[in-house]
Amino acid sequence: MPPTPLSEPALPRFSPPGWSGRIGVARSDITAPVGIRMRNWGYGDADISIGVHEASSLTVLALESIEAGDSDRAGVSLVITADLGWWRTMEDESQVRGAVLDAAGLTADRVLLHLTHTHAGPSICREDADLPGGEIVPEYLDALSAAAADAAVRAIADLAPADLVWSTGEHTLAAVRDVVHDGQALLGFDPDQAPDQTLVVGRATRADGTLCATIVNYACHPTTLGYANSHLSPDFVGPMRGVVETSTAAPCLFLQGASGELGPRQQYSGDLALADRHGQSLGHAVLGVLLTMPEPGSALVLDDVIQSGAPLAIWDPVPATWDTRTQRLQRDVPVEVKTLPSIEELERDWAGIDERSRAERLRRATRLRRTYTDMAQPRHPVWVWRFGDAVFVAHPGEAYSALQSTLRARFPDVLIVVMNLTNGPGWVYLPPREAYREDRYQAWQTILEAGSLERVIDAAAEAIADLGFTPAAGRAR
Repeated sequence: MPPTPLSEPALPRFSPPGWSGRIGVARSDITAPVGIRMRNWGYGDADISIGVHEASSLTVLALESIEAGDSDRAGVSLVITADLGWWRTMEDESQVRGAVLDAAGLTADRVLLHLTHTHAGPSICREDADLPGGEIVPEYLDALSAAAADAAVRAIADLAPADLVWSTGEHTLAAVRDVVHDGQALLGFDPDQAPDQTLVVGRATRADGTLCATIVNYACHPTTLGYANSHLSPDFVGPMRGVVETSTAAPCLFLQGASGELGPRQQYSGDLALADRHGQSLGHAVLGVLLTMPEPGSALVLDDVIQSGAPLAIWDPVPATWDTRTQRLQRDVPVEVKTLPSIEELERDWAGIDERSRAERLRRATRLRRTYTDMAQPRHPVWVWRFGDAVFVAHPGEAYSALQSTLRARFPDVLIVVMNLTNGPGWVYLPPREAYREDRYQAWQTILEAGSLERVIDAAAEAIADLGFTPAAGRAR
């Protein structure tokens, strides 16, 4: 009997993480009117906007499983990103997200309403109506709700077969902003700490290879523009988009990563040109990642060896397909609220600082307490969505970068997109345990006890595992 011939080894193959389904994109201009309240800093005199640095936008990415029927819009998921700062009340967030749910006919578990976290945006708090420039806010919120609903409907109408493929890089805009000077913990650049500068880029292309959207996930506080600025601006996010969209002719969506302790080296400025520089720099880094990705619809295989001065491995493109699985989970993570000083005690503690700064701190402290203190058992929501080889992890707070770096270390083979400031409730900082021992701003600002970030990380890791991904050997879920 002749021997059975040995099979040839499979060709080594590189396929970037991706997903195949239906994708739709739509955008609305949400630039607020000049004169609206934009006091985002305790210090300084900027109560109302006096101009517009760059237009603000709201962009909707509609994602639908390829198995869903054309008329089955129950299979649609929406990722919405808006050039806004942060919510102050649940009522305002619910108004805007609720308008989307009603217009799109979707349940709450299918919409992620994300804010890019610019600190040069308008007030989005209806309760500011009696403050300078605040009389414009209620009308603006109504217009914002209508714009979000309209963009959601148009994004769903735009759904068509597409691939969403990912790659990663790094960029040096983000720096650790937890510096100790003369015994005081300050919110500013610390050159002695290494930041997480991971840049995640997604490329959505139609069946014919046409680019329909670029997704940018990066963790860095948009605080280039600070208390000296009176111009409405998306901060560095706007100029970044301008660079990418000029080159690609497709919408670019920015998703703010876990940036609780990350910001630009130079920040809190009134110089609009500095925000342009920061954004243009990041935009070119995004283009660099896009240019190194395989052509749309293709992977790479090692299909030849050329004997030169050395044996040369020749990698060539081949047609590729991607996973079509779509799954969504939500975890409500139990957290503990600190024993909080009364507002009267805070007034006494802050009596020595600038009067306007003190008033702003007290307003924020009062509103933050409503987020959790009305709950019998406070819980911090986390949404974990799988699209093929990639996972979105979203939550409403301002987590330190340990959220993304830890999850990526536990699941090194999974493309993970982490999104701060998404949906609600829970717009509080989530610092690691050690930050509480150092009396950092993020630790005394939050109303949550130490250990909350670690609970959120563990809950997200468990959800990722429940979606079918295996953690690295030796690493806990």
